[in-house]
Amino acid sequence: MTDAPLLVIAAGGTGGHMFPAQALAEAMLRRGWRVKLSTDVRGARYTGGFPHSTEIEQVGSATTARGGTLAKLTAPFKIGVGILGAIWRMWRDMPDVVVGFGGYPTIPAMAAAYGLRRPRMIHEQNGVLGRVNSVFARRVDLVACGTWPTNLPDGVDGHHVGNPVRAAVLDRARAGYIVPGDYPMEILVMGGSQGARVLSDVVPPAIGALPMAMLRNIRVSHQARDEDHARVTEYYAQLGIDADVQPFFHDIPRRMTEAQLVISRAGASTIADLTIIGRPSILIPFAAATGDHQTANARALVDAGGAILIPERHLTPEALAEQIVNVLDNPDGALQMANAALGVGTPDATDTLVEMVEYLAQKGQIE
Repeated sequence: MTDAPLLVIAAGGTGGHMFPAQALAEAMLRRGWRVKLSTDVRGARYTGGFPHSTEIEQVGSATTARGGTLAKLTAPFKIGVGILGAIWRMWRDMPDVVVGFGGYPTIPAMAAAYGLRRPRMIHEQNGVLGRVNSVFARRVDLVACGTWPTNLPDGVDGHHVGNPVRAAVLDRARAGYIVPGDYPMEILVMGGSQGARVLSDVVPPAIGALPMAMLRNIRVSHQARDEDHARVTEYYAQLGIDADVQPFFHDIPRRMTEAQLVISRAGASTIADLTIIGRPSILIPFAAATGDHQTANARALVDAGGAILIPERHLTPEALAEQIVNVLDNPDGALQMANAALGVGTPDATDTLVEMVEYLAQKGQIE
């Protein structure tokens, strides 16, 4: 097994980076590669879904975009230490290919790959390059794009790949959709790691404002931050709604499959899952996202008729309740939305990314 080619995957500590990284790891391991994942403490929370044979390396990392003055001042030092450690590990292992999925924890591995001239590429999930991927876009051999078009720096060519989804999502591709009706209906609410607070403020009262004939059939799965868990749970309980409120769902593919409607931020991985499984959605892009990239992420799905977009500045319980009724009170329209979502999916995204990795490995051997 030690003669197997080695892929190093570097990914930041959010689901948006980690889920496509997981999809690539699953595929490369099936092809007989060794896979090492380089991430930080936050990213380690997501590694339970990775195949057990994935080698996990936690790196020291930090961000200059968040935190107090001291945290921002010490971030370059922490990143520098992480780069030195990554250079030593990469010099020892000499991976055949290095792939970065963005986020500050990818800096050490990508910087080491650049310094040691290892074949390397980045995958950008969003319609606007993240800060770290912007730094490395001109310093890699290939740039793969999950959302198309992607806003790229001048002189950088991107390859439209799509966003890889995990095997658990592919297993439910094009799962049959049960249209809304006078029977139990599921609503799945997902806020992402940074943007969950607003949905915890607005979604429960919006659901509470639904017509009673509809409300009595509603069941909710709601992702809420730990600090919001108690109040969100209590709100649903006061309404008499069967609600499962958790900080993180480990079975999102199942819950999405069973949902009649998904209410979510417009993260790239969430949109990819919606277009593979095929579910109507109401998307509320995270207003503070870099370059408003979540609005760019949602554009193709909304334009196709698979989703309804509500800008965060227009998000009120009344506006959201109106759109929930528009979906759940119109079974034919809901089915059309589900089918439209499927029409913009890229189920072969992982296969395309695998081909790019293998191309870089062969190119590196020739050089």
